[in-house]
Amino acid sequence: MSLVAYEDSDSETEAEKTEAPDASGRQTNQLSSSVSCVQHFAPGSTESAHEMHRAGSAGRSGWSRVCEDSPEHYARNSNTDLAPPHCQRVYSGHAAVSVVHRNYEQASSSSTNSGNGFSQKRAHNDSTPTLKGIRPYIPKRLRQENSNRPEKEESDQRGSSDCDVKVTGPGEQALRKTSELIKPYLGSKYKVTEVPKSLIFYMSKHSGPINEIQWCPVLEQSHLLLSASMDRTVKVWDAVDTGCCLKTFSCHSCAVRAARWSSCGRRILSGGFDSMLHLTDVETGKQIFSSKTEFRISALKFHPTESNVFICGGFSPEVKAWDLRTSKVLRVYKAAVQQTLDILFLPEGREFLTSTDAVSRDSADRTIVAWDFQSAAKISNQIFHERYTCPSLSLHPRESVFVAQTNGNYLALFSAQRPYRINKKKRYEGHKVEGFAVGCEFSPDGTLLVTGSSDGKVFFYNYHTSRIIRTLSAHKEACVSATFHPVLPSLLATCDWAGEIKIWQ
Repeated sequence: MSLVAYEDSDSETEAEKTEAPDASGRQTNQLSSSVSCVQHFAPGSTESAHEMHRAGSAGRSGWSRVCEDSPEHYARNSNTDLAPPHCQRVYSGHAAVSVVHRNYEQASSSSTNSGNGFSQKRAHNDSTPTLKGIRPYIPKRLRQENSNRPEKEESDQRGSSDCDVKVTGPGEQALRKTSELIKPYLGSKYKVTEVPKSLIFYMSKHSGPINEIQWCPVLEQSHLLLSASMDRTVKVWDAVDTGCCLKTFSCHSCAVRAARWSSCGRRILSGGFDSMLHLTDVETGKQIFSSKTEFRISALKFHPTESNVFICGGFSPEVKAWDLRTSKVLRVYKAAVQQTLDILFLPEGREFLTSTDAVSRDSADRTIVAWDFQSAAKISNQIFHERYTCPSLSLHPRESVFVAQTNGNYLALFSAQRPYRINKKKRYEGHKVEGFAVGCEFSPDGTLLVTGSSDGKVFFYNYHTSRIIRTLSAHKEACVSATFHPVLPSLLATCDWAGEIKIWQ
């Protein structure tokens, strides 16, 4: 047997590393306002060189890379261009230009860190102890595989824990401020709601259909509007003062079906067709909670009194209650259905309703199911007897009743107390649903009932008489959601299947 000493057995690999900008051949562009990427080396210059030499030819260079965010991970998985088309302010006669700040930092991809004079190559030292100066030979293929594995695992971990955030306009200031238009109404009783007539803002930065919009529940920050879209993004808008998009969150790899504000207004819970749940900090874009479910998500609702508990449903016969403090499932609610369309908590949160797609020609049971939140037991599954699915549910703000949007092109009124009987004397008809998940909602004072329509119109009903007060031609595509502002009287936000959001007053 003869032993051969390979003094420079890694020369080919090192030469390749010097020529290639990165192991994956990519360059990293990051937002300077919310993303930072830091490279730092292990402490100790001489000792670090020895440790790196002892690491053999596994390709570990003795330094670690810490990235607080990695938008390139999501850029590879999405072909969606998130550049905003326009945002027009109608009532003032001036265009409100939303400036996109694209101040990027380009990370250095060279193999040498010039800041501290320390080379990224593995250091060789003649004084490093070896077996008579001889090192065993490791095939080049194994060396390349081992050297690429740590970076790949680190990249996957970053992608699952951080969210790509794009900041547009004065985002941070607009998130923390209280609108001057809202201040006079804080602390005062809500006035009577009037039907809006004028278009205030027209916003169209989503490149896909919008599934849901919601005003921020914190009254001091209720100028913020949340939107979830099929273009895989969640956006936060200043929908009262400027009509500009403040932030865009690209945490999901598929369509975002549901997104909700937390009760504190600092976090956003989102779920989508990628089966992922994300709780994102609005200011930093960090993932506070992230979990993968066994099904595609279509409905999310926070508990009305327990701010750390939410219910998740989707393309599954199960509905799950989660606790954010433990990141675990609290309870599982099982029903013989295929999909949960919407979730509605009844007053005090002791009971909740789920609308499902369990409708056939011969049976209409389980269309709306009532659950006991604590015991996970079914209270009733025979609430709605007609053979139509109900894509959305809404609770009256002052009376113990709720409405269900049906695919029979009408809104049905129910009692919110057991046995949840339907009111056969009131039916809100005139709009069209036609298979869209058209949302409905009461005005804050409970006098009006507003709903979208598949023909792009918005219908306003008198809650007491169930008559149509006014019809608003709002969109060209199906209007899937309409929601009143919680503080400003008569301010309404609508969205459609073409990705447009409009603010009316």
